[in-house]
Amino acid sequence: MRIADFELERYFARWEFAVRHLLCASDVEGWPMADLLALADDETAALWRDLRLGYTESTGHPLLRREIAALYLTAEADDVLVTVGAEEGIFALVSVLLGLGDHAIVTWPGYQSLYEVARAAGVEVTLHELREVDGWAIDLDELRRQVTPRTRLIVVNAPHNPTGMLPDRVTFQAIVAIAAEAGATLLSDEVYRYLEHDEADRLPAGVDAGPHVVSLGVMSKSFAMAGLRIGWLATRDRSILDRVARMKDYTTICSSAPSEILALIGLRARERVLARSRSIVHGNLTALDGFFDRWPGVLSWVRPRGGSIGFPRLRADLDADRFSAELVEAEGVLLLPGSRFGHPGNHVRIGFGRTDLPEAVAGLERHLARVVRD
Repeated sequence: MRIADFELERYFARWEFAVRHLLCASDVEGWPMADLLALADDETAALWRDLRLGYTESTGHPLLRREIAALYLTAEADDVLVTVGAEEGIFALVSVLLGLGDHAIVTWPGYQSLYEVARAAGVEVTLHELREVDGWAIDLDELRRQVTPRTRLIVVNAPHNPTGMLPDRVTFQAIVAIAAEAGATLLSDEVYRYLEHDEADRLPAGVDAGPHVVSLGVMSKSFAMAGLRIGWLATRDRSILDRVARMKDYTTICSSAPSEILALIGLRARERVLARSRSIVHGNLTALDGFFDRWPGVLSWVRPRGGSIGFPRLRADLDADRFSAELVEAEGVLLLPGSRFGHPGNHVRIGFGRTDLPEAVAGLERHLARVVRD
């Protein structure tokens, strides 16, 4: 397979562990190991204590799959396949669903593997562009026009990376219906689910919306455990999971045994885990409201409705790529230019899931004070 470089990941490979403040991170501040283990119940504490470092079940530990299924209304353990992060789920699912001559529609800007894996397989990909002027909303009429007789997959990420867009329920149900009418699978990328800024806005999970919908989840974002590298696919179409499991035989085969038990601990304590994440995100979002109020006309954004990221725009004379490069050199604060998504607007991704956000924003403001001219 020949595939384009993953621009976002190449950017992080260069900078993520070389800067003081990662102001563009999409995950929430990671759980300390000791704090996570303190959440274990008697059963999971024993599983951890007696763990043997052998191979694990390729579909995932049965208790872990059962706990993931409990996140949904209609799913059972056999409707869940554990993957190594969300990335393996995307790669394997796209690989088994699509082939040469097929067509896919993917919301954009977005996580590059959601469309690049398909392109590398010879699939025609139509990007459904989200526009700032429309509040980054999905255009249902445009989506319907983009469907062709060869459309096999529609991909929607909500809450959305990088904009924080979150459709309303009517829009989401319309997307589900459009996919069903097209005879296409809908991949609902829900890695930021549970980080809605108003919990009343939470959408139904994809797996609960219809048998043709696949939910993508991960421990990395809302659950703040990126280092576990545990993700999953959930769908009531078990034939899809069977095909993905057969593909997984050629990728990772199985997940890390310690990671599966730690993920199980986190999911069983999910109310406390998610409360911590929401507290960090909501507190930081309030701080960013004040930041944007202090810099009118210099930075602006469509305030995110969900997730731990947003996509503000710099005023025209502050080139996003140059500004970000100068910021990291001057203050050790990293922003992610929109160019890393291939986006032509003068945007940067800002993350607000880390506890050092006040210090990072202070560095950003010092740099703004140096470069901004009235």
